[in-house]
Amino acid sequence: MIAYLKGKLVHKDPTYVIVDISGVGYHVKISLQTYSKIKDEEHIMLLTYLHIKEDAHTLYGFKEEVEKKLFLNLTSISGVGPSTGLMILSSLDAEELENAIATEDYKTIQNVKGVGAKTAQRIVLELKDKIRKESQLDPNHISTGFIKTNNKIREEALQALITLGFPKSSAEKNIAAVLKKTGMDISLEELIKASLKAP
Repeated sequence: MIAYLKGKLVHKDPTYVIVDISGVGYHVKISLQTYSKIKDEEHIMLLTYLHIKEDAHTLYGFKEEVEKKLFLNLTSISGVGPSTGLMILSSLDAEELENAIATEDYKTIQNVKGVGAKTAQRIVLELKDKIRKESQLDPNHISTGFIKTNNKIREEALQALITLGFPKSSAEKNIAAVLKKTGMDISLEELIKASLKAP
């Protein structure tokens, strides 16, 4: 229904952006992958998918075609909703996910919060042939973000994890564990990504 949005980026968060188009602000949910690729652009174009439920119309946005395609493939599987699809794409970049599916690496997919063994197996089973056939791996790895001050980065990472469905206490614990391990020299998206994978 809405294939893409092109407009002024008025707000950017690790889990959503607001794009102004002729005075109308569109709230678009994004993955960490897209967040890292937007950088500080003033005007952006996002490929979009509109998810319609009885009680909500939600826009999902993607910087690249490969990510949108993976999202649509994931959400076509029974038991994988848009929130889970976005969580998977925030935890694994497009290349990692395609590799995991193509090589039948259930474990990597299962490490994503909210994805159980059966769902991971279903994703691999239903998508491996399609991915192997279409697979054109994206050469651009997730870029490192901007280094921010410790408190701000911690705060934004916490907010993002809570938005993605983490209980506040678990999110705080994961962030603390990652920071302890890596020190302060870490970007916001790297911190969120590592916290999503923390046990």
